[in-house]
Amino acid sequence: MRVVVTGQIGMNKRPYLDAVAQSHGEQGGHIDVYHVGPMMYAEAPDIRAGRVLDLPLSRLTSLRRAVFKDIIAETSPPEEHTDVIINTHATFRWRHGLFPAFDFDLMQKFQPDMLICLVDNIEMVHHRLHAEHDIDATLKDCMVWREEEILATELLAQAMGCLNRFCIVSRGRQKDTIETCRRLVTRPDMKKVYPSFPMTHVVDMPEVLAEIDHFRAELAKYFISFDPGDVDEKLLLDRAMEAARTGQDWLEIEPHTFGGREGDEPFRVSVREVLDIAGDIDGQIYMRDFKLIDQSDMICSLIPELPSGVPGLSSGVERELQHAWEHTKEVFVVWKPAKAPSPFITETATKIFSSVDDALTHFESKGMMTPAGLFG
Repeated sequence: MRVVVTGQIGMNKRPYLDAVAQSHGEQGGHIDVYHVGPMMYAEAPDIRAGRVLDLPLSRLTSLRRAVFKDIIAETSPPEEHTDVIINTHATFRWRHGLFPAFDFDLMQKFQPDMLICLVDNIEMVHHRLHAEHDIDATLKDCMVWREEEILATELLAQAMGCLNRFCIVSRGRQKDTIETCRRLVTRPDMKKVYPSFPMTHVVDMPEVLAEIDHFRAELAKYFISFDPGDVDEKLLLDRAMEAARTGQDWLEIEPHTFGGREGDEPFRVSVREVLDIAGDIDGQIYMRDFKLIDQSDMICSLIPELPSGVPGLSSGVERELQHAWEHTKEVFVVWKPAKAPSPFITETATKIFSSVDDALTHFESKGMMTPAGLFG
């Protein structure tokens, strides 16, 4: 696949995408990865590190075009360079204001098969942005920029004729997200699944959380999994609300360390800034999770039995199942409670299972799971 990966500044996409290529190389494959930003600095060695966006727009555009032309030349003809990733941006929100970071004519010459917009927890994006650049941006600014980046990437995919191959991928904390991206690039034929499960109201139930983690891990073994739990800003908001009640002004955050340059030192986030984006967090979760369902072939939902004996069926899970059904996705439910599911579950589910193992056995019998072996 010829893939363009976008994402706002502060995503630290370079080590992540290098890890994607390395993972595929360890299995005997090869992905060519081109990082537009570093290539622009190499093209213009007079520019100080971290200052390329401060250039006049005319020079910035000419540098970007020169780099893209080099990439196109190196990856032509397309049939001889099958797995290629270009790491770039769709938009920039900088001192010039908001402006595009691509050229339609050069994108058409590159002939992308897929566009991916990479996202991450907003506190991590904010932390990296300020660690690497001299800019005054709030958490709110980063939230707005992320929405703009997703929308611009989706519109670019539509213009390139590959709207059905536009995906949002969460960078997240887990190595599984590396596999998600690698499989999207090298195994686009794999089934794509949205794992649905209760989140916020089971955070204090360790046995239920362990059951959910097992469910998520099993699906990630055999499918391209768009896991909503890979971005967990709702937990950040819950922490901020609790901190505000106890009079705290700052939250201490443990950084993501996999594939990154952040190091292991915790950093602080303003409680007030987090509370200021409460509406943005909720709104973007709602939008993003539905988009993750839309880009999947099916939804598979785990409904655990809570310690009280009632089904762990949250309003979010119910809404996800309904959205998937209305958008003609296959809907699978692993129902664990002793209490029978309601007609709102039974009448909209493709099939209901009593265990994760039963679901996997069914998927295997239908040829839905990826066979083991090279590039699995």
